Amino acid sequence: SLDYPLWSLTGHNPVKMLQDMPPARLRQAAQDPAFLELYDRAIAELDSDVVRDDHWFTRTHPENRGQTIAYFSAEFALHNSLPIYAGGLGILAGDLLKEASDLGVPLVGVGLMYPQGYFQQQIGPDGWQQEVYRHLDFRATPIFPVRAAAGGRCSPLASIALGGRTLYLGAYLVRVGRVELYLVCTDVDGNSDEDRQLTSRLYTAEPVRRLQQEIVLGIGGVKVLQALDIRPNVWHGNEGHTAFMMMERIRQSREAGRSFEEALAEVRAATVFTTHTPVPAGHDVFPFDLLNEHLSGFWQLPGVDRDALLALGQPDPSQQRFNMTAFALRTSSKSNAVSKIHATITRKMWHSLWPDRAEEDVPITHVSNGVHLPTWLAAEVAELYDRHLGKDWLAHSDDASLYEKIRNIPDKELWAARREVKQKLITQMTLRAQDCWASGRCNGQQALAMGALFEPTALTVGFVRRFTEYKRPTLLFQDVERLKRLVKDPWSPVQIVFAGKSHPADEASKRLLQSTYQASLDHDFFGRIAFVEDYDMHMARLLVRGVDVWLNTPRRPREASGTSGMKASMNGTLHLSVPDGWLPEGYIGTNGWAISDESISWTPEQEDLRDSEALYDLLEREIVPLFYERDRNGVPHRWLERVRSAMESISPQFSARRMVKEYVESMYLPMLGQQSALR
Repeated sequence: SLDYPLWSLTGHNPVKMLQDMPPARLRQAAQDPAFLELYDRAIAELDSDVVRDDHWFTRTHPENRGQTIAYFSAEFALHNSLPIYAGGLGILAGDLLKEASDLGVPLVGVGLMYPQGYFQQQIGPDGWQQEVYRHLDFRATPIFPVRAAAGGRCSPLASIALGGRTLYLGAYLVRVGRVELYLVCTDVDGNSDEDRQLTSRLYTAEPVRRLQQEIVLGIGGVKVLQALDIRPNVWHGNEGHTAFMMMERIRQSREAGRSFEEALAEVRAATVFTTHTPVPAGHDVFPFDLLNEHLSGFWQLPGVDRDALLALGQPDPSQQRFNMTAFALRTSSKSNAVSKIHATITRKMWHSLWPDRAEEDVPITHVSNGVHLPTWLAAEVAELYDRHLGKDWLAHSDDASLYEKIRNIPDKELWAARREVKQKLITQMTLRAQDCWASGRCNGQQALAMGALFEPTALTVGFVRRFTEYKRPTLLFQDVERLKRLVKDPWSPVQIVFAGKSHPADEASKRLLQSTYQASLDHDFFGRIAFVEDYDMHMARLLVRGVDVWLNTPRRPREASGTSGMKASMNGTLHLSVPDGWLPEGYIGTNGWAISDESISWTPEQEDLRDSEALYDLLEREIVPLFYERDRNGVPHRWLERVRSAMESISPQFSARRMVKEYVESMYLPMLGQQSALR
């Protein structure tokens, strides 16, 4: 390799690494025959893989060559060098694009460019979260302006009416393998200084800016694709933020001469919608007055039926409020939730949109989420699979029978891989703590709170997710003395690592984060509770691979799916979770542990008491004893039986390969088939 330490220091960002590489090292590599042979082989393999036309989609569905599916999402998480994501929605969207590329699915992505992205998190001495925004260094990021202006910025491609003015839009291109992702930007010539900043930050709490961003994403995204002469056959909206994409297409169909009913039918016939939100308060809702202000120019365009469009977004006719999810559901012919449980909750939530149907007949199905295995699987586990499952195992990663061979991996090899990924995590935590202390930003106590005293031999539990009340990050602290006994046991200690961000405007969740952080400062915990700040994709990969137990404690039924536990299980990390979201579909009794049951007829206080008692019991009676039960060589054979069960059962069922194939075959192909029949 060129410089592995530099590769690590740059967060695995190839553009940044080459910029920071000493020229002498590059000249040396250019004269090294062994390096040049490796380089030529890698480039040849990449070029061959990108241009070849022999993929699952073209082999299985050759009649649909030349078709295009547009996938709209407010965020995409592809790599930590492009921090335009906040959490699970972006991770899911990024994994879907990557798997579409692997399978040869003709997908094009559409999102927004946020030059300041989501915030970087710093935790002060008192445990209070501080948000730091830094402007993206476009020179050190693998993105390209579709049409470059001076200084490398993007030039205008299209325009939309926003309020009473014209807003000009450009786009950046991100190549995700064979898939192209276009990120719409407003920092282009012709816009005011204020409008240039319109998409500067992701998920602003300010309603006006949020509405404007969603107009840019939906209406602007359609017009940018058309400016690039991309004419999708199927349009897929990922969450309610994308609903204006349907509105603009209805307007254009009306402008072409169709009646409103015909235009709506045409758009519905080519639209898929995915909802991820299991609670009413999580859906974007805007007062009519706000829409009228910022869509005033749009309402004047040919083909606009303002009252009819507003009514589609109005679940309750007595309220002058526009619900983005309601509009998206009414303008899509295929809609889905993201787990089996979530589908049941979603059909109940939106039953009022189909009052003439029984709740179970509401036309919302489910496609359970999955994760992109090459992104999240540890190299140590992949090497085991190469040896024991066969070199081509990745091409069949959704085949359940393939993973039966995991049973043939010797315990000694499997345990060695688990120990190695854990050591990598603890090393990175220690390095972060050292860097924070050496920079002068952290005092010694803060460095210890970041995990500087963590031990690679102790049972390590991870609580890693967005900090918010319904996730119950403080459930472990219901009985502090009982927790301290677990943590301080000299023969079988437990250490717990927390990581996650609170939304900048969510003061209540910030207080939960603060109380969690302050526990890491408590000397009575012996330095065995840590909080890792600024959780990003790079640290996420280390955490899902490196902890021993993955803790998930949401209030029922508020977990739509969740994907972090899937990633953990695929790496041999055992989940310890409330049975909500994806878990009831994947839990088989031997691949982790379920906290209590699925019943939800409890007050929050009763639920907390019941689940905390079950959590402590599982740790004390089953998990801790099983982890520390070793043979004379230090190998925990019965623990590894569960590790194998997790890897074997979760990997095929919750791979993004299975998920994308399901979207293709149950959502996209029926639409493409109907369009072919009409032609």
